Amino acid sequence: MCSRQICSNCVMLSCQNGPKSLRDVSNTLQKEVQRFTSKLDYLLFSGSPASRSAFSVALNNDSALTCFGPFATNRVVVYKHVFLNLGGGYNVSTGVFTVPRSGVYSFALTVYGRAPNSSTLAACANLRVNGTVVTGPTENGMHDREDSATIVVAVKLKAGDKVDVVLPAGCFLCDNSSHFNTFTGFLLYLLPYFEKI
Repeated sequence: MCSRQICSNCVMLSCQNGPKSLRDVSNTLQKEVQRFTSKLDYLLFSGSPASRSAFSVALNNDSALTCFGPFATNRVVVYKHVFLNLGGGYNVSTGVFTVPRSGVYSFALTVYGRAPNSSTLAACANLRVNGTVVTGPTENGMHDREDSATIVVAVKLKAGDKVDVVLPAGCFLCDNSSHFNTFTGFLLYLLPYFEKI
């Protein structure tokens, strides 16, 4: 039980454990609230499947080298071999990753092409967010029969955004069970609900 005493420029609480000023009580309460919200954040976010979002896919898993493209128009690349799809954000039927929670995501894209003659070689692809190209690896060196390139990028996204890879017209990708063409993405960290994208 505590009783209140007024002194010259403070209010003192006399409790069983001795007198405490309102400032001490306020500081103690503030620390407890911070400790509680930290635990709540951990329970809400770290335990949520959306906070553990990660995927890694390859073009195919064929024993023989097969190629996708070239086409006369742009085509979405549908990666069929799944290494990991934690949270289920990547759709193996459409090739689209749907962002489960607003946050900063990292994406890595590797392209590889192998041509019968170097004059037709063009290994390239574009990483898109909601249909807009963000970046893309391109290798069009006409000095050999094989080309590959890789990009890694971090992007701030909001829940519901769609991320995919598109093969530009004239480009092609070749893959087999060695998995030369890969697309990987994962959540780096969540954004608070109140932070604007």
